[in-house]
Amino acid sequence: MNLRGLAVNRFSPWLLSSLLLGGCLQDDADLALGTLERDRIALTATVAEVIVDLPVVEGTQVTKGRVLAQLDARQQQAEVERATAEVAQAQAHLEQLRNGARPEEIAAARARVAGAEAELRDAEITYQRNQELMEKKSVSKAELDRTLAQRDGAQADLDQAKQQLDELLAGTRVEELAQAQAELNAAEARLSYQQALLDDLTIVATRDGILDSLPWNLGERVTVGSPVAVMLAGTAPYARVYVPEPHRVAIKEGDALTVRIDGLKDALSGQVRWISALPAFTPYYALNAEDRSRLVYLTEVQLPATAADLPNGVPVQVELPPVAQQ
Repeated sequence: MNLRGLAVNRFSPWLLSSLLLGGCLQDDADLALGTLERDRIALTATVAEVIVDLPVVEGTQVTKGRVLAQLDARQQQAEVERATAEVAQAQAHLEQLRNGARPEEIAAARARVAGAEAELRDAEITYQRNQELMEKKSVSKAELDRTLAQRDGAQADLDQAKQQLDELLAGTRVEELAQAQAELNAAEARLSYQQALLDDLTIVATRDGILDSLPWNLGERVTVGSPVAVMLAGTAPYARVYVPEPHRVAIKEGDALTVRIDGLKDALSGQVRWISALPAFTPYYALNAEDRSRLVYLTEVQLPATAADLPNGVPVQVELPPVAQQ
């Protein structure tokens, strides 16, 4: 008994450390490690313009639609006004064609027809008189030909005046209305495009979140495609962790998991919002059982709204369901 007790006492520190180490390894195997994150949204510039206003300071909680930065819009505003004038012109043209000729225009066309008829009668009388005089050798052949040309010209003028009157009375053709409508549609599309460019000069929050940074200073000219404001979206962060391969089959989107965060005494309950279908190391098909256990799957666990004040980058531990024994 004494020898057995001495042996136990002699080796108990080693046994204790082994048991503790084994317990830590077991605990670590059932944990997914990572950090707190939020969706990072970069709001970029579509044109190279000067920043004229930065109404929100970095670190401010903002809601969707709040103005974060304003670029100089004077030049683009002029483009919008020009496009607006083109739309008004196209609308007036289309309306004019739809309404047809005014009564005054029709009356003027009738007057031109009457005048052309009078000119034709006068030219016809002159030609007939010269034709009679030609038979009496009182006028030359050239004079007769001249009066004949005048008569034919008067007839052509009358035909033209009648055609113009008929056109006014018949109204606008369907093809002309379709062409005018197409011109109006094109002008409205140009206006919409220019208005969209103008709206892009006002940088607004596209989601609720935190204004993380403003890379450009007031008065600087931004470059096309560069971030003007960077947001951390969402009211609460999520835990971005790496789930070990043995636990992958036991976790699916929507599962509730316990999340422990450095600095917080109590654990939080999170919900799996996304888990990668591909492991972090490849090729997975060439790995044996031991190697497969080292694979990890990137996973996002959404935290509740009560965690809204937690900062990004804090280490977290997510407790995983135990692995089924095979």
